[in-house]
Amino acid sequence: MNKEKIIVFATGNDHKLREVNMMIHTTGYVAKAMKEFGIVDDIEENGISMHENAKIKADFLADRLSISAFGEDSGLEIDALDGRPGIFTARYAGPQRNDQDNMDKVLAELEGIANRSAQFRSVIALHIENEVYYFEGIVKGSIANEKRGKGGFGYDPIFIPEGYTATFAELGDEIKNSFSHRAKAVEGLVGFLKQQNS
Repeated sequence: MNKEKIIVFATGNDHKLREVNMMIHTTGYVAKAMKEFGIVDDIEENGISMHENAKIKADFLADRLSISAFGEDSGLEIDALDGRPGIFTARYAGPQRNDQDNMDKVLAELEGIANRSAQFRSVIALHIENEVYYFEGIVKGSIANEKRGKGGFGYDPIFIPEGYTATFAELGDEIKNSFSHRAKAVEGLVGFLKQQNS
């Protein structure tokens, strides 16, 4: 079998890295965290969209390391909050990037609001051979009235995907990863990488 090709993932989040590697293992590629290449500081995301932020991260690593790289930006978009937190999802309650604080802020802002529809969006930008390709995934759902479940990370305890009564945190990684926004974006990446390696 051919040696696996390395692709660098612009993340410091071990959950995300594990999720991605579980999905791309059939492509002949393996995703490595940027910290394995000595990059431990967050890459500044100053774009005005998820596409821009994902590309900023992928370009930074590809230029710095001269290797194929991808960045991912994902966000929770809540209808009643005009699409917020959106690109500010990770730091919605402040620069401390605390999941509990972020969820508390969302729940407080939705207090007494009947329309709780929301969606998770994930955008992957892949920088490979001096070209950039995008892959996107969306999962529609709604915001629970309270945090439920111990699994997952981020806003998983308050997001109920369409067709379910349980939150992402209650469903567990295996079910969540089969149809999450990131899983859908990674599916696009997987198909592309398989073509590259065929």
